[in-house]
This record gives sequence, C-alpha cells and structure tokens, in this order.
Amino acid sequence: MALSLETEMSLISLVANASWVVKLVLLLLLAASFVSWWMIFTKYMTLKRERQLADEFEKEFWSGGELTTLHQDVSQLGDQASSMEQVFSAGFREFLKQTRQPGLNPQAILDSSRRAMRAAYQREMDALESHLPFLATVGSVSPYVGLFGTVWGIMNAFRGLANVSQATLAHVAPGIAEALIATAIGLFAAIPAVVAYNRFTHDIDRLANRFDVFMEEFSNILQRQILKA
Repeated sequence: MALSLETEMSLISLVANASWVVKLVLLLLLAASFVSWWMIFTKYMTLKRERQLADEFEKEFWSGGELTTLHQDVSQLGDQASSMEQVFSAGFREFLKQTRQPGLNPQAILDSSRRAMRAAYQREMDALESHLPFLATVGSVSPYVGLFGTVWGIMNAFRGLANVSQATLAHVAPGIAEALIATAIGLFAAIPAVVAYNRFTHDIDRLANRFDVFMEEFSNILQRQILKA
C-alpha cells in the first residue's frame, strides 16, 4: 500500500492523472512563467545597457567638447543610440533648426528645444516601460489562476469519494496533491514577476530622474549659448 501510494504521489503521475481543467491551468501558468522570465532577462539587459551608455555619454558630454561634434556622433548611431543620447539629439537638433530662423526670440528657441527633448524623453520612457504591465499582470493574476486549479482539483477529489465505500488517505491524497500543484505553480510564476516588476520600476524611475536632471542642465547650456549669440 505504501509503495502504491508513493507511486501515485510522484509529480509526473499526479500531473498525468490530473483533470483536463487542472492540466490547462498548469499549462497556462507554465507558459506565463516562461514568457515572464524571458521578459525579465531582456529587460535586465536593456536597463543595464542604458545605465552604461548614459555613464559614457555624460562623461563625454561634460568633457568640454563641441556640442555640434557630439550631435554628429550621436546622429550616426541612429537607433543604436541610448535614451539619453536620443534626448540630447532631439533637443540640439531643434535648437539648431530654430537658430537658423531669423526673428525668433531666445525664449521661444529654448522652449522649442525643451519640448523636443520632452517628446523624445516620453518616447524613450514608453520603450523602457514596455513589458512591465505583463509582469504586473502575471504577478497579480497567477496566484488566483493557481487557486482556481486547486479548487477544481479538490472538488474532483471529494467527488471521487462518492464512489468509494470507505475513504482512506490513499483515496484522498493524490487528488489533494494534484490540486495543490496548481497553487505551487501559480506562486512560482507570480513571485519572480512581482520582484522583477518592483525592481525594474525602481530602476526606470532612477533613469527618469537622471534624464530630467540632464534636460535641465542641457537647457541651461543652450540658454547661455543663445545669450552669447
């Protein structure tokens, strides 16, 4: 009896003997977990790259070189430019465009450059925040999906007792264990997604504050160049 119960309680056999509803729940949770881990890895590498490129760009920006030369170098990068480089390029490109037009007052030129930087900043933030809603959804919904599978499995386990004259642990344990697997997989999918979501949100907020500071400092530099002209 003990050997039979141990065989029935193996993970593979429990999943294989589970009802189609529980199997569907497990498949859905495993798919969500796989996708979320892929997104976690790609988002981690993206944010790491953004921090490194921002450090390199700020070092070059404050080295005292010509802004025109720096803008040309950034323009050659195209889509490979970092978020901070995109913000700088948008602002300086608009600044050069406006300074070529006669009759514009300095404040209008500066405001136009700031709007261009703000638009580029918003586009970059939207790109950095992509996939975060999916992680939040997995983190919040997966435990409930797993709980649904657990409730369904327990319900089937107790329904099966109706056909047994004498209920024993051997009759109840496999059904209960099968049901609890769904909850375990739900937590397995949810916990990494929640941790990653909170971490990435924190990192993106820090980058956003860093970009805000850069835009203010760059605006001051553009204002001084306008006054010198």
